[in-house]
Amino acid sequence: MHRFVLALALNCLALSVSTAAPTPPAIFTDPPPDKGHPATMTVLHIPVNGTAINGIAYVPNGPGPHPVLVICHGLPGNEKNLDLAQAVRRAGWVAVTFNYRGSWGSSGTFSFSGNLEDAAAVLAYLREPATAQLLRADSRRIVVAGHSMGGWVTAKTAESDGRLAGAILISAADLSRLAGMPHGDLTALMADNMESLSGVTPESMAKEVETNGTVYGIRDKAAALKDLPMLVLTSDDGLAPGMDALVAEVRAHGGRRVTAAHVATDHGWSGRRIELESRVIRWLQTLR
Repeated sequence: MHRFVLALALNCLALSVSTAAPTPPAIFTDPPPDKGHPATMTVLHIPVNGTAINGIAYVPNGPGPHPVLVICHGLPGNEKNLDLAQAVRRAGWVAVTFNYRGSWGSSGTFSFSGNLEDAAAVLAYLREPATAQLLRADSRRIVVAGHSMGGWVTAKTAESDGRLAGAILISAADLSRLAGMPHGDLTALMADNMESLSGVTPESMAKEVETNGTVYGIRDKAAALKDLPMLVLTSDDGLAPGMDALVAEVRAHGGRRVTAAHVATDHGWSGRRIELESRVIRWLQTLR
């Protein structure tokens, strides 16, 4: 009997191991070098409304053209997911990160509405033939990803841009849900999340969210996302119900291309970085 139980346990363990999603090689293996078209890092100065925002393109090996992943950071952007950018590059994608106006050294004044303009400017810049040639990028295959507030930027961008190849929301925060907070609590939240931002105060940031709460919503525009491949990842940060509602709304409108998963980790995915990278890369590979 004991041998039977042990054998059964071992068989179950083997089954669980064999059916577990494999870790993509790009997580732990550098690709063979291409001397003619080496991997490189290119500094970007992206024009928007008479100024320029700072960006970085992580270009992979090979002549390309390579698909592109644009990564939008959160508020204020302490976690920029650069490890994700590097892993995605090893997987053969051009990974682009940027800083919104008025954040982390980009000129101009920070605003939530400006963030949306900045994301649109980044896409327009990447679609310019000269930029695509410089980065060995396929401007017809651009996916936008965003963490926290960047997830909101991603969802709002995807609503209005019908040319994206996909969208990834990572522990996304729907700003419209913040508009209903007591003013003092919302102001305190902004005060705790405004380092490295220029031209704003906690009061001005709170007022912008309160004034534009309805406009900043994403659930009411779910129909615009129904045909877009989406990966929605949530964590144990209290934001999951909002994203669960968005996924339900998209599916209610006929969306059949949404992949959703919840992982037990904090808002920054501090203890599950490899899992985050693996999930993103595996999903990106389904788009090819």
